[in-house]
Amino acid sequence: MLHTSLLNPKSIVVIGASNNKKTPGGSVLNNLLTHKFKGDIYAVNPKETEVQGVKCYQDISDVPSVDLAIIAIAAKYTLATVRTLCREKNTRGFIIFSAGFSEKDTEGAALEKLLCEEINTVNGSLLGPNNIGLMNSNYAGVFTQPIPKLDPKGVDFISGSGATAVFIIEAAMASGLTFSSVFSVGNSAQLGVEEVLEHLDETFDINTSSTTKLLYIESISNPQKLLKHAKSLIAKGCNIAAIKAGSSEDGSRAASSHTGALASSDLAVDALFRKAGIIRCHGRNELISVASIFSYRKLTGKNIAIITHAGGPAVMLTDVLSKNGLSVPEITNPKSEELLTKLYPGSSVTNPIDFLATGTAEQLSDIIDYCEHEFDEIDAMVVIFGSPGLFEVYDVYDVLSDKINSCRKPIYPVLPSVVNVKDEINYFINKGHINFSDEVDFGNALAKVYDTNMLTIDDSIVKTEKQQQIRSIIDGASDGYLTPENVKDLLIAADIPMVQEKVCYSESELLTAAVALEFPLVMKSVGPIHKSDIGGVVLNITNNKDLLQHYYTLLKHPETTAVLIQQMKKGMELFIGAKKEGDFGHLVFCGLGGIFIEVLKDVQCELAPFSKDTASEMIQNLKAYPMLKGIRNQEGVDIEAYASITAKIASLVTIAPEISELDLNPLLGEKTGILTVDARICIEK
Repeated sequence: MLHTSLLNPKSIVVIGASNNKKTPGGSVLNNLLTHKFKGDIYAVNPKETEVQGVKCYQDISDVPSVDLAIIAIAAKYTLATVRTLCREKNTRGFIIFSAGFSEKDTEGAALEKLLCEEINTVNGSLLGPNNIGLMNSNYAGVFTQPIPKLDPKGVDFISGSGATAVFIIEAAMASGLTFSSVFSVGNSAQLGVEEVLEHLDETFDINTSSTTKLLYIESISNPQKLLKHAKSLIAKGCNIAAIKAGSSEDGSRAASSHTGALASSDLAVDALFRKAGIIRCHGRNELISVASIFSYRKLTGKNIAIITHAGGPAVMLTDVLSKNGLSVPEITNPKSEELLTKLYPGSSVTNPIDFLATGTAEQLSDIIDYCEHEFDEIDAMVVIFGSPGLFEVYDVYDVLSDKINSCRKPIYPVLPSVVNVKDEINYFINKGHINFSDEVDFGNALAKVYDTNMLTIDDSIVKTEKQQQIRSIIDGASDGYLTPENVKDLLIAADIPMVQEKVCYSESELLTAAVALEFPLVMKSVGPIHKSDIGGVVLNITNNKDLLQHYYTLLKHPETTAVLIQQMKKGMELFIGAKKEGDFGHLVFCGLGGIFIEVLKDVQCELAPFSKDTASEMIQNLKAYPMLKGIRNQEGVDIEAYASITAKIASLVTIAPEISELDLNPLLGEKTGILTVDARICIEK
């Protein structure tokens, strides 16, 4: 929990305060004064007796007891200052602007650790170091500009980058977005994005708290904490959007399995955000567009009416909505002809509803009323209205404002004339509204919000009566790849269907097993990781002569320790894999198997655990899904069984987190069922 001295201090000291408002210490003091901090303000600067009209102390030891310290001095002086504040001044809130800590070198990291230890001994809260500060409705403790409108019902914004926070605030203010709080965590020495989100969750009140949270994240140090509190906030009625920067990975990662080659930390971030319900954005404008959509009534259906006096933007918006799965349906309601009589000749009401460049505020009002009350097939409206600069549009924006407030269907205003009607847009914003300047950015953002609202990922574990047996096998195994016998036992315990097989260490075992399994058979080398690469797989063996010949041929390879024989089965090749991705947990994949996984990379993944319903959604999102259902007289596979096995693997790696990599490749799928043909499981304790 963040200390109240950080969030709502009664007194603040600026250490490194200056009369020069172009310095961090001077600027933050100016912001505190300008934005009417109601408590006591003290300044510390050894060279001054008064700073910006505030009494200035030359030494921290002379300052009265104070709740919050904002520190803007060289890094080497910070520890002694913090020690005095903690031990003598009852200070419990700290914001450190100073750089030169863990972001610089090991010496700086050690100093940063000592600062945290000192503050932790008094249960204080530290934001930073190397940040721009904090602002909320209580005070503006930042050294940057601009200071946005601070409204308890505005957006809570947590940023790992101070400069990025400033850029986002600047752009957001132009759209009308307001802020409840802005936290710049800097080096996250004590408080990172996860800890601030935890605080917002634990103190959330549906009546007084902001319901929109925006995150800019450069590193996720505690994925499970982020997941827990994001899910909790969303369950309480919040919306969360985030940028996770640093998605590319330099260099290549060695992988001993198909799953290992597919997995990446960025896929894990995607899966984590989906599981939490966070909308992932990839740029500042997208983040702001998504946040702006959050401020409007929730979109509950995919049918959109586009109301416009300009054809081009409507066409572009129609394209982007359609490509993203939303619909701009033709309006054939009998009432549409009645609406047409209220518009100028040449207007169109088929959708987009185009009421021409000469369209009036009264006509806009009529169109919105028909979409709201008469056109039941419409779920939401987008109004695109600008001006060529020939006339003012205050009356249009008055109508738009009234209808946004009164209609039960969401109405999204796209106001593209950011120069010609700048004053009118500001007038509209001052009425408490948020607008969009670009229809394509808006359309992409709306689709993301709608898709996330429709997404449900159940993180339940598929029950198994053999959980203890699974644990016993894992506990008894050593690091590295499990033996074929252990793989078989583990998959049987997890209720994963397998083709019948036998590992053979001698000729007599081989011949006996061949009788039991019956020809035709498949033979595989035991030992090599990638069997196909060394010719370690032989298909369709139909007699003892060929069986023995291939047996001795396979044994000649130096890595081969035994030979496995299986019943020869047919079916579509499928794939299920799992890979532990650090503290994120296990990514579980599904897709086409065999060589297709390497060539097409048509896979879906989610973080384990998840339910069979989630697995079904993964399968339906595959590009190959029509093939799995069956197409052009080609028989498909048992999709229900495929989903069931995928969910069981997600539960297996949750029960046995020591599994670092797992490959079922291929599984052979038919309409009558699915069997695992080849499996590899690696343990890392």
